[in-house]
Amino acid sequence: MNNNIPFRKGKKGIVLNIRVEPRSSRAGVVGLLGNVLKVKLTSAPVDGAANKQLVEVLSKFFSIKKGAVHILRGETSKNKVVEIEGLEEMPFCNTELCNPE
Repeated sequence: MNNNIPFRKGKKGIVLNIRVEPRSSRAGVVGLLGNVLKVKLTSAPVDGAANKQLVEVLSKFFSIKKGAVHILRGETSKNKVVEIEGLEEMPFCNTELCNPE
């Protein structure tokens, strides 16, 4: 994978490199930050609450079902690898993704 691209095609969809920021004041996709997609979460990283919220945020952002979002690696880390099942292409460089806050 190119180090500057936070996603690649996986077996079932798109695989994303994600950096989460738990305990933020608001939740949502911030944008591309180097080679990761940055996502802010209001949940604390306790008992899987942040992972659950990450699935919710990504499913809403990509307009897909929560069951299509799978955390492949990094369940206990801020750096995660997530597969979005059924997504064939990454919405690349739209305003939300390319202009982080």
